[in-house]
Amino acid sequence: MSAGLLFLFVIIYFVILLGVAKVTGKNSNNMSFFIGNKNSNWMLVAFGMIGTSLSGVTFVSVPGAVGKDSFHYLQITIGYLIGYLAIAYVLLPIYYKMNLTSIYNYLETRLGFNAYKTGASFFVLSRTLGATARLYLVVKILQVFILDSMGVPFGGTTLVILAMILLYTYEGGVKTIVYTDTLQTSGMLLGLIICSIYILSNMHFSVTDAFQAMQAKGIATVFNTDVNSKTFFLKQIIGGAFVTLTMTGLDQEMMQKNISVKSLKDAQKNMITIGISMVFVITLFLFLGGLLNLFAAQQIPPVTATGDTLFPTLALQHMPPYLSIIFILALISALFPSADGAITALTSSFCIDLLGMQRNKEWDEAKQKKIRQRVHLSFAFIFLLIVMVFKWIDNKSIIDLILKVASYTYGPLLGLFAFGILTKRKLYDKWVAFVCILAPLLCFLLETYQKVLLGGFQIGQELLIINGFFTFLGLWLISSSNTEKK
Repeated sequence: MSAGLLFLFVIIYFVILLGVAKVTGKNSNNMSFFIGNKNSNWMLVAFGMIGTSLSGVTFVSVPGAVGKDSFHYLQITIGYLIGYLAIAYVLLPIYYKMNLTSIYNYLETRLGFNAYKTGASFFVLSRTLGATARLYLVVKILQVFILDSMGVPFGGTTLVILAMILLYTYEGGVKTIVYTDTLQTSGMLLGLIICSIYILSNMHFSVTDAFQAMQAKGIATVFNTDVNSKTFFLKQIIGGAFVTLTMTGLDQEMMQKNISVKSLKDAQKNMITIGISMVFVITLFLFLGGLLNLFAAQQIPPVTATGDTLFPTLALQHMPPYLSIIFILALISALFPSADGAITALTSSFCIDLLGMQRNKEWDEAKQKKIRQRVHLSFAFIFLLIVMVFKWIDNKSIIDLILKVASYTYGPLLGLFAFGILTKRKLYDKWVAFVCILAPLLCFLLETYQKVLLGGFQIGQELLIINGFFTFLGLWLISSSNTEKK
């Protein structure tokens, strides 16, 4: 199938998103942009958040990693479920009780103004790096398999995609994203299921036959029992729980959609639904990854692509044209929920937390909207620049890179919220930023010299927990036993 025809389907898909945005963005204001006027349907939010949580990285990297890491990613997913339960019954009651627009306002109330600013700043850094890494992977696939042949430069592709995202989120914000995410998650999951059915049919396998073939090839092992390995099952489960607790529960993008739901009870149902759904969906992605490895070995000559390039290579070069279309649409469906939500959440956090938009009584609704739109455009430009940096770095496994970045940037957020919830101590607020910068630096030194310090033990997902512990310990050292600031 020609690259031009594939690109035409991308444009048609985008026009559909614009139509949804036009309907849902009517009569929007700042509160509908930030939290959807707290009137979102919890079932739509839950379904749409599956797409946001997975993204294009999961769509490509998780199946691609099966050949190297077998089904070990399912260990992390079990941890995800534990993390979602903790969010539902520990964090959400706090957020709803305080009626927050930005979850980082909790840090100001409990720990102080500098803690609040520091937490929001780490979110902006974390989400910017994570979202641009996800965006880079999808742009790279579109570029290599479609747009290079059309003479479109990488930077031009990135600019066009960001412009598309801006067009349908510019007015409606969260109010629009709740609906577009639902549409996009549907597209991603349909692509996953249809591709799996095609490979099963092509290889004349039942699901049981395929799983037995994966076991014979040694790529269907779920639990790693090597204590010293980075993917030891206890490390992965505990690490996965804390990854979800931080990258969802302490993340303004993810919680912005949750706190747009009418009530705490509905928001908790949303979290539990996502947790259970994620286990099921990730299992499907891993099964697809096993099928892709079997299908690649069957080709003549065998396909040698691995990692992030395995799925796109097979879908676009070794499957029928209709599956090429489905793959591209599913990939775009996986891209947009992570990128549109990130830009919207970063705009919200920057305006509310760092600019103090809601504190400034001199800014009327019109001026607030004007500033919000400028910030929105600025983050799109920042995304463009950072994606170009990722192209220069050209990491081969983006999902590993994202989890590594999260370990360093979400650790201080984990320490701050844990200190606020688990203790009643009062901080010397002016030292908070220093502690939150020092903790990741200590983690970097620990990881760099782990062979000297830890022997054969390899640090994996637990780096995030270690980072949070260093932050917690530092905050304890700059606090007193005075009762909590009311």
